[in-house]
Amino acid sequence: MQIFRTPKDHRKSKPFHDHVFVFSIVDDHIWFRNYQVSVPHNETTKVDRGGLEKMTLVEVGPRFCLNPIKIFGGSFGGPTLYENPLYVSPNQIRALEKKKKAGKYIKKVKAKTKRKMHEMENPMERDEFADMWKE
Repeated sequence: MQIFRTPKDHRKSKPFHDHVFVFSIVDDHIWFRNYQVSVPHNETTKVDRGGLEKMTLVEVGPRFCLNPIKIFGGSFGGPTLYENPLYVSPNQIRALEKKKKAGKYIKKVKAKTKRKMHEMENPMERDEFADMWKE
């Protein structure tokens, strides 16, 4: 029994298709593919048990790839069963970029204070002609 199905003999109902969902694990990613079981169109009756060779699988989509971060023992919590060691969260990336920018600012401030200290330690000699045109 299906709860959300189209009523029987409804004018907008679509023909029934058998589907096969494939979940495979390759390169630490979960790949999802959706196939439709296709029977030749000239067959009007059911396919005999020996006629399974006539059936083919046609990929109809959608297909997508999942990169698991953590897998928990419960629905939304519980013990961690798997954790991806290569995953870096976007918050950590933003924090590193912020620290990098802060490092540039700190360098500028240090250079400025170093320059002021140098100027205080090595004052310029007074120019004898500085007050010449002053009246």
